[in-house]
Amino acid sequence: MSHRPRKRFGQNFLHDPGVIRRIVEAIHPQPGEAMVEIGPGQGALTCELLPRLGRLDVVELDRDLIAPLSERCGELGELRIHQADALKFDFRTLAGGPHSLRVVGNLPYNISTPLLFHLLDQIAIVRDMHFMLQKEVVERLVARPGSHAWGRLAIMVQYHCRTEMLFTVGPGAFRPAPKVESAIVRLVPHATPPVDVDPERLRKVVATAFAHRRKTLRNNLRGLLDPGTIAALGIDPGLRPERLTLEQFAALANALPGT
Repeated sequence: MSHRPRKRFGQNFLHDPGVIRRIVEAIHPQPGEAMVEIGPGQGALTCELLPRLGRLDVVELDRDLIAPLSERCGELGELRIHQADALKFDFRTLAGGPHSLRVVGNLPYNISTPLLFHLLDQIAIVRDMHFMLQKEVVERLVARPGSHAWGRLAIMVQYHCRTEMLFTVGPGAFRPAPKVESAIVRLVPHATPPVDVDPERLRKVVATAFAHRRKTLRNNLRGLLDPGTIAALGIDPGLRPERLTLEQFAALANALPGT
């Protein structure tokens, strides 16, 4: 398949057979499962997933890849191609019911974080997600409180999902080779959220707390919560936000006026 990777789409095409095999083994697709692949590109994963599933939906933005993808993989099963921007796509249209849709993809580095938040907004229909991402992003997803990587992304994703880094992938597995390492992450939605909190309130307090990472809760949350209220929850207002656990952020969110 001859196609010049486009920088504006963040295209780095996977080609290493060993890496492809490991990803497919990690996903473990089964016949009849509802699955969508985001950014199939030249079909490296698509052509391995489709015959195992029987039917596969893919969301691809680059219209020039549609016909070659259909030609390469279309005879391996029922391939349903959606030429669309994944950031605007309604994945609920592909789900057969709650917790039924499996989501996979080699995500463009330049849209990975907003795309993850877009999927979190539709998490009720997701069974699991397996993504190839920049290693630094995966480290942020699986981070623990107190680490430099702990922040808004980790907290909101871990509120919704169990996170697990599976393995790393070197630049040579792609064409063109990116300047960074990649990693595979597995995200599995919790049957019940680990904390009792309204997710919108949690999102608000976390975004505000991390607006300036080097400032303390006292400064960052000014206008939302006063230091006395924070201290009454057993949380030191002089702490920086990366020191707090998900449970503590939930407590702060539940203390917002109007709760």
